[in-house]
Amino acid sequence: MSEWNQSSVDEVPMRGSESQKADETFAMGIALPDGEIPVYEHDETLHDKPENQWLEMWRSLRANRAALVSLVFITALVVIAVIGPYITPYNPIETEMSNALKPPSAEHWFGTDQLGMDIFSRVIAGTRVSLTVGLLAVSIALTTGIILGAIAGYAGGWVDTVIMRLMDMMLAVPSILLAITLMAALGKGIDKAVIAIGLVSIPEYARIVRGNILSIKENDYIAAAHVVGLSDARIIFRHVLPNALSVIIVRATLGISSAILDTAALGFLGLGVQPPQPEWGDMLGRARGFIFQAPHTLLYPGMAITATVLAFNLLGDGLRDALDPRARIK
Repeated sequence: MSEWNQSSVDEVPMRGSESQKADETFAMGIALPDGEIPVYEHDETLHDKPENQWLEMWRSLRANRAALVSLVFITALVVIAVIGPYITPYNPIETEMSNALKPPSAEHWFGTDQLGMDIFSRVIAGTRVSLTVGLLAVSIALTTGIILGAIAGYAGGWVDTVIMRLMDMMLAVPSILLAITLMAALGKGIDKAVIAIGLVSIPEYARIVRGNILSIKENDYIAAAHVVGLSDARIIFRHVLPNALSVIIVRATLGISSAILDTAALGFLGLGVQPPQPEWGDMLGRARGFIFQAPHTLLYPGMAITATVLAFNLLGDGLRDALDPRARIK
């Protein structure tokens, strides 16, 4: 190596990575012009920013064909629920005894029931009722369950014991039996069904939230939040619950399917939505006496319940995989 190369570099102040790069250059026997410092281009590929997490979740969900089809189906149900009154070919509560128990035809696509009402129109109108009850019931259960679970998991001690023993008592009774008991006390009607289904679903959300908070609150950033003097409420809602959000979203999606199924069960027993308001479970209950004479009266409401519940379950499974980095579909 020539002396002028070494002396000229010695006269130029270098520090850190520049000095190390220059030493490596001389070690390879590459001569530099007098007074010139080696310049190295920044390799952007080594410092790429991580992709947006929500974008990665969407890609994983899109790669799951079953979940994607379910999402499209649920979106279609929501659209039908919104525009249902404008697309039903007949009045869903109008009776016409001369058309009773007509089979499916060009005039009545799904046939008619024992009162001559168009089943297709009633299935379309029942979509709004089932989705509304499902969403409202889950909202009640989710809100109350998050609050109780957060308090129990974060506070611990006797508060945790009291809340969770109450939840255990509610879980000891099958949810549908507890809902029937509440309906007997509250009375019949769609609003009572929403309250009953929402109340019996609270323990599931409370236990899930509590379990996640018990593990999250042991992290160092929670201890740091205590050190800087943040209030317990701010810590829970700003730092703890957001980290349990993925589990809550998945459970809420699955909870909607359970709420729709419970709504149909109450309607089948005559405790939910009252006639002439169309509701899938009530339609099944009133047509069960015609299972052999007119099976179409049970077929289409039953298919609507099955397809909707299955779609929410498949979407929940897809969201669970998409929100879990270890299970994402690439």
